[in-house]
Amino acid sequence: MKTQDMNRDWKATAETLSRAVPYLQRFDDAIVVIKLGGHAMASPEGMLEFARDVVLLRLCGVNPVVVHGGGPQINKLLDKLEIKSEFVKGKRVTDEATVEVVEMVLSGTVNKQIVQAIQQQGGKAVGLSGKDANLMICEPEVPELGLVGTPSQMDVSLLKLLFEKEIIPVIAPIGAGRNGETFNVNGDTAAGAYAKALKADRLLLLTDVAGVKNAEGEVLTELKAHDIREMTASGVIAGGMIPKTETALDAVEGGVRAAVIVDGRVPNACLLELFTEHGAGSMIRAD
Repeated sequence: MKTQDMNRDWKATAETLSRAVPYLQRFDDAIVVIKLGGHAMASPEGMLEFARDVVLLRLCGVNPVVVHGGGPQINKLLDKLEIKSEFVKGKRVTDEATVEVVEMVLSGTVNKQIVQAIQQQGGKAVGLSGKDANLMICEPEVPELGLVGTPSQMDVSLLKLLFEKEIIPVIAPIGAGRNGETFNVNGDTAAGAYAKALKADRLLLLTDVAGVKNAEGEVLTELKAHDIREMTASGVIAGGMIPKTETALDAVEGGVRAAVIVDGRVPNACLLELFTEHGAGSMIRAD
């Protein structure tokens, strides 16, 4: 009986791989920008699974770019150093002392943990921030937020060189100012900026919700830009989903083929989204 069960499992695996062939062909040499946050970063197991999926994407010919957050880790160190942190409309007010901690955590600890996890799964990864090779030049977003930046100039030539060497870029959302400043950038915003600059095939925003829901609470798997605008105006899209959908809209209207708000709690969410017909979230395309 156990042998029969094992045979069924292997047959199911073989069938799944066979059905994935058209998607593997479709995404060969495609650029996929992944915003990593939430569940996938919350535990060693989640990080291990994410790293394994990213390595598999690279082995299948996809060019993944990982842009990560690290809010909880930043909060922990700020508390330890007794540096008070304030938020305005969900964004951290960042002064000189705070941005030093933000850069230390994002470009240091968190970035290298992700790089190490990918390499433990057999991939090759390089940790970067927007300050490296002028990847992301920023302007101040609004005066009351201090050193919070908005991307104004992107240079992704280094990333394209890494693709040629089959190296996975892992990028902290830190930007350089024109006058030597260091800017803290929202992770979703940074991921969208890299996706636009690369004209990526997909922008995957990993989050801890199932996707964009309608007024009845049902997850919508496919949306157009005008759907997002109408749902936001009517209040159906609200709260923390607004900045994610705004990032997705900006990306698809800037040349990204599609942006997907992905339920990162689902095992192998990135693989399901790219290599199966089912997906794992809400796909947004331009009108």
